[in-house]
Amino acid sequence: MEVPEEGPDAPAVPVASVVPDDADPGAPRPRRRRRRRTILLIAGAALLGVVAGACTGYLVQADREPTALPSLSQPELAQAGGPGPEPLPASLDRRLKTEGDLRKLLLKKPRGAKDSEWLSRSHGWMDTADYAEEFQQPAAEFGKLVGDEFRRAAVTGWRSGYQAVEIRLVQFRQEETPAAFDSVENHQFWAVNKDDTDNSRPVPGTGSGMAYAHPRPETQVGSVPLYMAEAHAVRGDVAMEIWMYDTRPIPKAKIADLAERQMERL
Repeated sequence: MEVPEEGPDAPAVPVASVVPDDADPGAPRPRRRRRRRTILLIAGAALLGVVAGACTGYLVQADREPTALPSLSQPELAQAGGPGPEPLPASLDRRLKTEGDLRKLLLKKPRGAKDSEWLSRSHGWMDTADYAEEFQQPAAEFGKLVGDEFRRAAVTGWRSGYQAVEIRLVQFRQEETPAAFDSVENHQFWAVNKDDTDNSRPVPGTGSGMAYAHPRPETQVGSVPLYMAEAHAVRGDVAMEIWMYDTRPIPKAKIADLAERQMERL
């Protein structure tokens, strides 16, 4: 059997064509038609078409006159005349207040109350380590305070009978994040989730400031039940914290009034 040479006039042999089992073993087998050559030819023609089109477009663009770009100059702005604004007086410049001695902005202890025992040792200041010790995980909190750019904390406190009060003004540098607001928001979150009942009251004049009087006391073996109230508000880079303890329930109005008077000093 003579096999035709592959060429333009060669017949197409189906791919499934095979030599019968009884065919002469010495006879040549039919070839499969090469389709890859056709694919390569088509791809080459397409590539040449793209190259030719790009060259034609380049030549057409090269013969055109360049398009002028718009002017980059802007009309000259006239400078305003007259004197500049007067600087804020110290009574209105909140930043000037908080740049000084924060301890001077703390509320004074009421008449007849006694200073807290630890206050004489701290001289009214808390550094990063002291403030971190107020949390359940001091080591982790210390690292977080460093990341939050903790600057300083002014603190005062007093005792009157069985009642104890502590006030802190915690200041952050706030070059990267609004850490004072975040600190207040964190305290408010835990205060809200401490009780099942609504124990909160807004602090007037503070925006998002809130005061909380917890109705359930904290109890320890061998001690009387201790009720707690707290207030948290922010003003600029300063976060205010007030903690109040008593052997009797603390009214919400009392802690809110104390927080309002403290915020007025800021």
